[in-house]
Amino acid sequence: MATTTAQPHENRLAGETSPYLLQHQYNPVDWWPWGPLALAEAKRANKPIMLSIGYAACHWCHVMAHESFEDTATAAVMNELFVNIKVDREERPEIDEICISALQHLGEQGGWPLTMFLTPSGDPFWGGTYFPKTARYGRPAFVDVLREVSRVFHQEPEKIETNRKGLSAQLATRAKAQGNAKLGIAELDDIAQRVGALFDTVNGGIRGAPKFPQCGMLEFLWRAGERTGDERFFSVVGITLDRMSEGGIYDHLGGGFSRYSVDEQWLVPHFEKMLYDNAQLLELLALAHARTGHLLFRERAVETVEWLVREMVTPEGGFASSLDADSEGEEGKFYVWSLDEIKAVLGELDAGFFTTPYGLTAEGNFEGRNILNRLNHLPRNKDNEARLKIMRSKLLAARARRIRPGLDDKVLADWNGLMIAALANGGALLGENAWIDLGARAFRFVTEAMTRGDRLGHSWRAGRLLFPGLSSDYTAMIRAAIALHQATGNQTYLEQAVKWAAALERHHADAEEGGYFLTADDAEGLIVRPGQTRDDALPNPNAVMAQNLVRLSVLTSEDRYRIRADRLLEGLLPLAGENPVGHMALLSALDLRLRHREIVAVGKRADEFTEAALRLPFLDRTVLRVSDAAQLPAKHPARAMATSAPETGAAFVCQGERCSLPITEPGKLIEAANVQ
Repeated sequence: MATTTAQPHENRLAGETSPYLLQHQYNPVDWWPWGPLALAEAKRANKPIMLSIGYAACHWCHVMAHESFEDTATAAVMNELFVNIKVDREERPEIDEICISALQHLGEQGGWPLTMFLTPSGDPFWGGTYFPKTARYGRPAFVDVLREVSRVFHQEPEKIETNRKGLSAQLATRAKAQGNAKLGIAELDDIAQRVGALFDTVNGGIRGAPKFPQCGMLEFLWRAGERTGDERFFSVVGITLDRMSEGGIYDHLGGGFSRYSVDEQWLVPHFEKMLYDNAQLLELLALAHARTGHLLFRERAVETVEWLVREMVTPEGGFASSLDADSEGEEGKFYVWSLDEIKAVLGELDAGFFTTPYGLTAEGNFEGRNILNRLNHLPRNKDNEARLKIMRSKLLAARARRIRPGLDDKVLADWNGLMIAALANGGALLGENAWIDLGARAFRFVTEAMTRGDRLGHSWRAGRLLFPGLSSDYTAMIRAAIALHQATGNQTYLEQAVKWAAALERHHADAEEGGYFLTADDAEGLIVRPGQTRDDALPNPNAVMAQNLVRLSVLTSEDRYRIRADRLLEGLLPLAGENPVGHMALLSALDLRLRHREIVAVGKRADEFTEAALRLPFLDRTVLRVSDAAQLPAKHPARAMATSAPETGAAFVCQGERCSLPITEPGKLIEAANVQ
């Protein structure tokens, strides 16, 4: 990334484009961005590397920055003893993945800010997360840590080498399951029962605090409901979405969900808003509304897209990454209210009406102020809700005059892919065509600004592209292309998905394990090539690609994609058998492979049948539309029946090698699919 030459006592971040790195450009620390120049300087000076990893919306990253990196005395120690490198974990997730794994091998819990110490060659040997400026709560002072690490590096190099060798060996050893786990429908049902038992039946989410959305688990449980018909699975997901939608984790004025809740009732959020959380929750809300008709779910989905349009679309049409938790140096200051502030905007009468449903008090529920929420289960009626909506609009307009949290406006291909797919899938399911158009615009930006030939970059900002991309970028954008192709019928999207799938296979395939490496074969060399299979806040790219391959086999009529999906699943599913909770997305991919429904729309009314098919839940169906039965492969199980179908056309619901009888009226398709 860096192009500057080595100069003593100079912060080198001003030339970067990452908003997180630019936040640190005026620190008295001699920061380097990650790159060969920084490593060369560490070797020249014979100093260890102090690598600090964070992201723009991270509250504790800001705390450590204010306490230590902005402090001249602390910076002087850092500059004297180390070559200091700053990394944006969202821009360089492959570096973050290596360091998080190293930290876990050291017996430490991962988190951000992540502080890792490396040899001049870039090998990790020790680390931690947040270190306070002064020792407290059992944590050593940051300066004491720096001095001791430097002392050991120079005076006891054998200890450094022992740690380095041990970590390098562990990092190079990829997780392998013992034996061959045989997973099928019965095992998926059993795992779903066990995962469902972890959930809070009153507040939703995993029992206890803090509470994270756990979208991968929620999708897996929703699939279990569809697979078994057991209402308990739908109930777990529904309660969680309902409580989140009413809690303070949801922004009741501006829309969108925060990263997590620090309490078990979803009341007090960690106020940062991430694009990827809202993408995954948008899909779940659409599914939940389509099944239940619960208006709250549709309202929250609509409001979340309104937030996306208002605050997260870049001028070029891509989606920005995140909104900060802090403003004016305080977490949540932009979002919370005192009663006096409410009265100043709404007046005494309306403020009195507003405070009860939103649980506001003079004492407040967060550091003397109020987080808006609707967790009090009060009855509602149409007239009151219309009045409250007007009041929320006034408060939103007043809030817009406050100093805003920072916006990380870099465009990440993988996060954009998640949101584009959510807009296409949710828009098709709920009949929101404007969502599909919004996703198509972002897709166009990625293909035009973030693509070089048939290959993707990872991060774009201010006209600069970080290239080459990661497997997560390909898999998420292929998923987006497939979703847009189904929603619009535009063949260009499918063609792009096929090109990206070929590039992914060529540059990321893991011939030994059957999955995909995170980094490309021609990317910058790191000490190991990450091949992670577990989910984090995002679904693992191997799992996403397994689903893509299943759908590509249908949409292209090419068996090689199905064969590739089977190879991937066979190679990685044993890991899911040993650690199901860490591999929810992979288990969901297996569910798709076992239950996948192909909806074939043929003939002059193919578009009408397709429109009806898109109203079916998108988790387990793929819609294939053809104008003529001759376009179906000769071996397709619906080919013979489609050839003799009425001239106006028909639809078929196919699973495996079995298809339904022709469905000749679009209005009967959903009923026929549900009994298939």
